[in-house]
Amino acid sequence: MEYITIINARQNNLKNISLNIPKRKITVFTGVSGSGKSSLVFETIGAEAQRQFNETQVSFIRNRLQHIAVPDVDKIDHLNVPIIINQKRLGGSARSTVGTATDINSTLRLLFSRMGEPFVGYSNVFSFNNPLGMCIACEGLGFVQTVDIEALIDKEKSLHEGAIRFPTFQPGGWRLTRYTLSGYFDNDKKLKEYTKAEWQTLLYAPQHKPEHPDKQWGKTVKYEGLIPRIEKTFLKKDATENITRKDALKHIVMTKICPTCAGQRLNNKILSCRINGKNIADCSALAIDELLNFIHAIHSKKYEVILVELIKKLQHIVDIGLQYLTLDRRTDTLSGGESQRIKMVKNLGNSLTDLLYIFDEPSIGLHPKDLQNIASIIQQIKEKGNTVLVVEHDPDLIKMADWVVDMGPESGKYGGEIVYEGQFNGLKRSKGKTGQYFAQSQIFNNQPRNAQGHLEIKNANLYNLKDICVKIPKHVLSVITGVAGSGKSTLVNKVLPTFYPDVTIIDQSLFASSIRSNLLTYLSLSDAIRKLFSKTNQVSDKLFSRNSDGACEHCNGLGVEKIDLAFMDDIEQLCEVCGGSGFSPKVLIYLYQGKNIVEIMQMTVAEAVSFFPNEPYRSTFDLLSSLGLGYLTLGQRLDSFSGGERQRLKLTRQLNHTHGVIVLDEPSTGLHPSDVGKLLNFIDKLVNHGNTVIVIEHNLDVIAQADWIIDIGPGAGKYGGELMFEGTVADLLHDDLSSTACYLRQHLKMQ
Repeated sequence: MEYITIINARQNNLKNISLNIPKRKITVFTGVSGSGKSSLVFETIGAEAQRQFNETQVSFIRNRLQHIAVPDVDKIDHLNVPIIINQKRLGGSARSTVGTATDINSTLRLLFSRMGEPFVGYSNVFSFNNPLGMCIACEGLGFVQTVDIEALIDKEKSLHEGAIRFPTFQPGGWRLTRYTLSGYFDNDKKLKEYTKAEWQTLLYAPQHKPEHPDKQWGKTVKYEGLIPRIEKTFLKKDATENITRKDALKHIVMTKICPTCAGQRLNNKILSCRINGKNIADCSALAIDELLNFIHAIHSKKYEVILVELIKKLQHIVDIGLQYLTLDRRTDTLSGGESQRIKMVKNLGNSLTDLLYIFDEPSIGLHPKDLQNIASIIQQIKEKGNTVLVVEHDPDLIKMADWVVDMGPESGKYGGEIVYEGQFNGLKRSKGKTGQYFAQSQIFNNQPRNAQGHLEIKNANLYNLKDICVKIPKHVLSVITGVAGSGKSTLVNKVLPTFYPDVTIIDQSLFASSIRSNLLTYLSLSDAIRKLFSKTNQVSDKLFSRNSDGACEHCNGLGVEKIDLAFMDDIEQLCEVCGGSGFSPKVLIYLYQGKNIVEIMQMTVAEAVSFFPNEPYRSTFDLLSSLGLGYLTLGQRLDSFSGGERQRLKLTRQLNHTHGVIVLDEPSTGLHPSDVGKLLNFIDKLVNHGNTVIVIEHNLDVIAQADWIIDIGPGAGKYGGELMFEGTVADLLHDDLSSTACYLRQHLKMQ
């Protein structure tokens, strides 16, 4: 058997580890968060494979690729070309859709150019990104931006008083002179007193030379109404100033569906071309499974090869559990889990072999039913002759491994070792936390708390919900289950607050923070730590701030330097002066209990528990450890946190609340099974404090410990939105309709 051989890896917390990874097999890397899985798989193996591949490119391309540092490892032999499929959202602009990201659009365009009637052109003209195909009014975006006059104009003021609320149109702004010197207006007259003719001239007049302008009016200058002028200067595709005024534009611009193409992005000529009564925009708006049925109904021997290819691509998306998406869905609206699965689909379509595929927790956001599809796709990738590495916590995906590498035994400096490597069957006999989890028998909550009243939702029909009526018990832990896209989040995050506005929803969204925000600033402990250094060293506390006197002069305290690659994403690299700390080297001479400020920032929460034994530090750090966040470093930037980490961090602010309704959206995301137990203990404390806790969750360990279950289904999208079950876990185990019940029964039989 061939192997990828790693010799003496020391990246981050890795303790000089060496191992052989079998080629053309599925190897799953397990271990608690911070144990070294990502350091080994992504920052050592993946980074080195990518770096070496980049080195094979010509210099023109190489200079435009992200610079990847050589990982701290003695040697890696027999690497393959890598394809790294992570949870980073696809992002993209309004012109990037599920159809463009999966390359299905190109096959669909080809079909319409061959079979569509009447013939309107070859495949490229069916693209909303092609000038010959796009709707001219919206330039292929499907929406138009217009100026919100109420936001732009303050009718209570005159032009001289600043009635136009936009930079350079305000008093002293050079663009305002086009109106005050035009001769059309009394510049001290309140706009609310303008006649209809004056309003029309101010807002909409086309370009022309005014008849009686002020003597300062330029000879070649023309007058133009506010709205066309702002649209031309700031809103058009080729507008030169839309980026410089982006923040100001947010306040005065409205977005609405294009009235010309009704959001279909294409011009009338292209939309007139149809197959079986549908144009290409109609097809793109269908749910993937509906589109698949439509394509199946098209019969043509002549173009069978196109139909077969299109059916294959669409079937991949259905198989991966994303059948509820549409091809016209913008990629920047997809979740991290959906983005990762879209990337998987794209790679299923290629015919390349002997590649190195690396997956980052592909189970995230998926019901156990959908996990079977993911496992099947990973198997297909392997069977094409590829090597697959998976970083994963989910028990079902760990079981599918040909080879398991368990990292640990703990996180941070207490991790970085290989606890076990071998086949799955031997894992449960190992001493690590993963082995202990598989060795223990799983139990469920057979003594649920009793409800003290209910939150009642009546006739919920938002999105795919089918007139659901449900009672959520108060002062207990309720878990909302169902496959991805079934309507769980719609019911709890969207509908419940309309009945009960005081509900607290703690989701995985980004913090409202800057690049300078870190864990300590979020916990409001940074000032206290700066004062400790100040008092100990008898110097100003400003020296210990990256935003003040202690900032590295080279990077202004950011710790990184941004490199603008124009048409590509910006990249960041560590500051060469401060090494990424953000602090000036002169600050490092000052110590507190033997450590400088940078060493404190690099300390993990678990280490900080003993280093800062007194309040206000101790209870805060203990709380984070109880949520499985002990591996985070004190100076870690908030914008680097995963969705699950963000949610659990937000949760720390809720513990002292009482008699509230708290909603958590998949709080187990990214947690090792041993840490799920810590999360459940924390949730129990919230309930015991008198709160009503509602958790949207796929994790079977969380579901098994609920007081009350509400299952939505049976499928996703239009096939979901129904109430499948409500009751205790014991009752769910006897239910024959719920998919969740089926997989929970299997889970509880684990030995």
